Amino acid sequence: MNPSIQADRDIRPLSESEAEVYVASVCFKTGPPGAAGVEVERLVHDVVDPRIPVTVARVKEAMAASVGRLPGGGVISFEPGGQLEVSSACAPSLPALMGATRADLAAVGTRLADAGLCFGPLALDPDRPAVRSLEHPRYASMERHFNSFGPDGRTMMCSTASLQVSLDAGSDAPGPTGAAQRWSRLHTLLPVLVAMFANSPFAHGLPSGWRSNRQRTWLAIDPTRTAAVPSSGDPRQDWARYALDALVLCIPSPESCWDAPRGLRMRDWLRGAGPRPATLRDLDYHLTTLFPPVRPRGFMELRVIDAQAGHDWEPAAAMVMALMEDEDAADAAAAVCAPAALLPDAMRTAARDGLTNPVLASAALDCAEAALAALPRLGADAVTRARTEDFVERYTARGRCPADERMDRWARTGSCFAGPQHEEDGDNAK
Repeated sequence: MNPSIQADRDIRPLSESEAEVYVASVCFKTGPPGAAGVEVERLVHDVVDPRIPVTVARVKEAMAASVGRLPGGGVISFEPGGQLEVSSACAPSLPALMGATRADLAAVGTRLADAGLCFGPLALDPDRPAVRSLEHPRYASMERHFNSFGPDGRTMMCSTASLQVSLDAGSDAPGPTGAAQRWSRLHTLLPVLVAMFANSPFAHGLPSGWRSNRQRTWLAIDPTRTAAVPSSGDPRQDWARYALDALVLCIPSPESCWDAPRGLRMRDWLRGAGPRPATLRDLDYHLTTLFPPVRPRGFMELRVIDAQAGHDWEPAAAMVMALMEDEDAADAAAAVCAPAALLPDAMRTAARDGLTNPVLASAALDCAEAALAALPRLGADAVTRARTEDFVERYTARGRCPADERMDRWARTGSCFAGPQHEEDGDNAK
């Protein structure tokens, strides 16, 4: 970037109207849909004793040989509680994405196993306390900010893991490939996806009564940055309003403390209420601290799916892509998910009840069948099709989600974990 332009971004005060225009203009990079990516975040455990803490430092040491990109082109990052995330490269198609991510996860799993570590099978740590072991001013300020809402923010930061799927925004044209309709349709899918893939039934070592305690945790923290973006039919303007109305989480500084003034919203800061005038650089950083269920980052980042055990990340990602990228499957999903989206407090209902709710169960099965029919049209290979069919047979077709199987195992064994390796079908199995 030209040094004078960079200096202008860092120094020139930004007005409220400029900020609204900027946020609306950068949230979607429009064009024909098709490319996609995934972020597979997982809890990490000691193979011998899954209940002992595993720090970020230990996970980083295990990954020390992973210089540069992984075999499939993805990259590794580390979360505050020791979680590991594999972020795929953007892929042009479903089969390309699946093949590359399989290779990346296999490489990471092998390195973890060599260090006496393994991926955990759940989306929320069932036993270990939420302790941050990643030292950075951003995370220290984030922890203090979320603490003001209660303990769930620290749990989210240190004890949860998700599967995120990123999709092209779509075109400027109206219709099924248009960004506005794709944004709306992805939001309609949210409760069904939460219920289908719920995989965090335990809290403090016991079943809590919720299928997705991870989603329950997200519902309990700062709603100005975690609630769904309200819809008026214009997602660009909706996102701009949402972003400016959100509380400022932290303000990067040469000092060790990045805390923002309590109660300061981005809009207030732009109006002069902050510690100094807000700049475009400040606004860009603020956008990285917002975590709605669907986050526009030029593309659409879906954030509601619980981390899955073993290879089950693959059917989850494949079904999302099928229900968004295949026209017939997308039309079917939009129709069958509409009643589920109208349930009272639909996200909370989905997180608590999973597919025991008949409305969610019916919509999930219809979506699964539409996705299975679409996978050959998207070029899915035999492995993806077989793993998706197996997931649907084990869970969706029976009105169950992964959390139900976890609770059955707990009832038989008294353990929240799957076995000696904590996930017998894991990507890291040697």
